[in-house]
Amino acid sequence: MSLLRRNVSLQPYHTFGVDVQTAYYAEVLNPTELRDLFSEYPEDAEDILVLGDGSNVLFTSPFEGLIIRPLLHGITIEKETDQYLILRAGAGEKWDDVVQWAVNRNLGGAENLSLIPGTVSASPIQNIGAYGVEVGQVIEEVEAFSIQTGDLVCFSPEECGFSYRNSIFKGSEKGKYIITAVSYRFEKNPELHLDYGDIRQRLEGIDNPTPADVRRVVSDIRTSKLPDPAILGNAGSFFKNPIISLGHAEKLRQQYPDIPLYYISETERKISAAWMIQQCGWRGKRIGKVGTYEKQPLVLVNYGGATGAEIFETAQIIQWEVEHQFEVALDIEVNVF
Repeated sequence: MSLLRRNVSLQPYHTFGVDVQTAYYAEVLNPTELRDLFSEYPEDAEDILVLGDGSNVLFTSPFEGLIIRPLLHGITIEKETDQYLILRAGAGEKWDDVVQWAVNRNLGGAENLSLIPGTVSASPIQNIGAYGVEVGQVIEEVEAFSIQTGDLVCFSPEECGFSYRNSIFKGSEKGKYIITAVSYRFEKNPELHLDYGDIRQRLEGIDNPTPADVRRVVSDIRTSKLPDPAILGNAGSFFKNPIISLGHAEKLRQQYPDIPLYYISETERKISAAWMIQQCGWRGKRIGKVGTYEKQPLVLVNYGGATGAEIFETAQIIQWEVEHQFEVALDIEVNVF
């Protein structure tokens, strides 16, 4: 029986909820099915896209290729010592379920990444991050299916080439592998990251906070600032926080004394994209069926019935206005097709 389906609507499979179709669609449950799928791969499919929960994509037109949803499940302990535990999770597991699993056992490392939507497969591709932590810091190994050879290949964290919201799976090796599982290292005596945002302030009064305490605080912050995709179509933060030179940062601080800047290196600073977007008057602003979320201007929202092209056009307007006012280019974090 063929795994391939034709002309399938993607509206239920991505959080922006744009009504577009893909030429070919397949769901796979294991690496063997991946091998079978590529034995019947259609030559006229122009591109291949692996889709988890679709929480970081925007389709601006029909996808003239093959969409693969890897529904590989399972969470197992690979190794445990007195200091740490290594957990292996299938690509189709929900990322936040992995965080909850670790926190339930008082294991630390991922609690700052609570409530980030998406599946395990997306975590290394995007090098997901929040509140001073990136998933690359806890990844032990990435297992992936090679589209070219049909073999399973394992990548170390160093081989993944993690950087800010990036990896080789988004760059040089894009489209060459399908992630099937990820192994994470969680610490039994973790060093908690409390100094990003107002996490420490919200933990005031707790003498020895645990990973569960941090997860609770981060979850509260996220739910207070971010819209539920089931109610308002969105893909979370649409833009990256730019990294600029120290000289440019100091110039902007002279003009805007309250500008949020974060240390990256002796010569670089990270600047808040949300702050710049808000300064341009875009907090809660709406054009037709598209706008920015009233509680977080970094989030673009589909108020219902918007096309991907309309959402992308709004993003481009915001990029132009930020660059015009601050001379800072905003890069899009969401994958646009």
